[in-house]
Amino acid sequence: MTVEVRVVDYLAGELARLGVSHVFGVGGANIEDFYAALHAVSGGVRAVVCKHEFSAATMADGYARTTGRFGVVTATSGGGAVNLVPGLAEAFASRVPLLALVGQPPTTAEGRGAFQDSSGKAGSFAAQELFAPVSRFCVRVESADAIPELLAEAIGAACGPVRGPAVLLLPKDVQRALFAPRRMAPPAGPARPPEPARPAEPPLLQRAADLLGGARRVLVVAGEGVAASDARAELAEVAARLGAWVAVSPDAKDVFRNDDPRFAGVAGVMGHRNVEECLRQADACLLVGTRLPDLARAGLDEALAVVPVVCLDPEPAYVPALAVPGPVRTTLRALTERLGPARPTPEHAGPVPTPTPPPRPAPPSGVLGHAEAVAAVQAALPPDCHVFVDAGNAGAAAIHRLPAPTHGRFVVAVGMGGMGYTFGAGIGAALATGKRTYVLAGDGSFFMHGMEIHTALEQRAPVTFVIFNNNAHAMCATREQLFLGGPHPSNLFHPADLAGGMAAMFPSLRVARATDQGRLRRALLHSNSSGGPALVVVDLDAAELPPFLPFVRTLQQEESPHDRAHAHVG
Repeated sequence: MTVEVRVVDYLAGELARLGVSHVFGVGGANIEDFYAALHAVSGGVRAVVCKHEFSAATMADGYARTTGRFGVVTATSGGGAVNLVPGLAEAFASRVPLLALVGQPPTTAEGRGAFQDSSGKAGSFAAQELFAPVSRFCVRVESADAIPELLAEAIGAACGPVRGPAVLLLPKDVQRALFAPRRMAPPAGPARPPEPARPAEPPLLQRAADLLGGARRVLVVAGEGVAASDARAELAEVAARLGAWVAVSPDAKDVFRNDDPRFAGVAGVMGHRNVEECLRQADACLLVGTRLPDLARAGLDEALAVVPVVCLDPEPAYVPALAVPGPVRTTLRALTERLGPARPTPEHAGPVPTPTPPPRPAPPSGVLGHAEAVAAVQAALPPDCHVFVDAGNAGAAAIHRLPAPTHGRFVVAVGMGGMGYTFGAGIGAALATGKRTYVLAGDGSFFMHGMEIHTALEQRAPVTFVIFNNNAHAMCATREQLFLGGPHPSNLFHPADLAGGMAAMFPSLRVARATDQGRLRRALLHSNSSGGPALVVVDLDAAELPPFLPFVRTLQQEESPHDRAHAHVG
């Protein structure tokens, strides 16, 4: 007997079948039928209503980065749909698999002045043209019968060799339309998107193996693609076979154990000074799961110009390199088979921090330095927690100084570098995995998207929000101080009692204001021991220079031309 179902019921059932546990979004008239279908479906898909569509997209992003599965985000038409774009752009740039289901006005109202019309007809803007540049696949669903094939294509594109968002634009009348699926698929259960099994061509692999195996010293720079492919073990094996030092890009601090003797630290603009020295001593450089964008390459261009580079990644590197395209984990395994036994790693001093800037006047009582604050966070982190670090001065300090947890993710959104990303992403990760998740963000990011703390409260997400409050857009103020002669007052805020305000707004939220390193550590440890969200605010000095390469080098140039000629900062 042929059984007809509505498109929205089919979508909800397929997501449940594929093991999707959470769908993140904000409701509205042109997506409400899908929400009703989610509430009715058997299989336990949980609809999480967010405060803003940007954060809904970053929740799906955090879900994907910590589970290895694709995340799902929904939005209604008009302004809700447009608000998705920055979050999808981050996922596109960082190659995070997302499925965006975006409601549209009924097809019968297109081009006739419909509210939130985005069909491109009669002078309305075209949603498909808006989303196409930030997605791997974007299509408008014109008929109910097309949905099975288009859903499969969308998920396949999102989870393909070059991952990223896929967008289905769903007119309201199509969502409600009945159709008869040709067959009912068996349950699938949660699973990582399958990685294509085929590695690079054997001649390319052999060239890479010969180049790397013949090098006396090798520096590996590993990126987010290692985490996305669940290839940490394969990376460690290749590093052992090559006797290599291993550095990581700023968004991939967790892909190699930070306490391993081979670990050289973070490469690039927020990185460690010895990475450049390792590269200068190396006879070859291997990029794994990274194209080495500017933030990971800063300070290394001169050394990269004179060392042979091999890149294992689905896309070509941003530097001249022997490109070995293909899925990261499969390609690493194929490379291992062509390498000899493990070799000893040359000695080095481990991650060497950026030199401390010249002494400054002591900050006021109750105001911590970056190093003190990060050390307190490090002392409190559970080994299996996830850490999401936001943009800004405090974020740069955390990337530079905070070791990644041994068994959790350490995520930095450097694809677009959008402030406020962590509030949604941390909640998505916590709901997806059930593990305590730390969000490290400044007050500027908090003012943008900090009200997602309400979502964390509503969902009882185990997230510890650590707000580094320097009462400023401090990175902007620092740039203005160094490059424009002084910070503009608009980037320096009047003092705000964030802890007091949030405690008054949300009486059930555990809130603490830490005025010294010990109080900060104790407040964080207390948040670890109980369920649900917590907020800890610590005041930092807005004028403290972060370990950010352009800032440090500019200061050195101003202070000592002689020292500048001999400076070695990373």
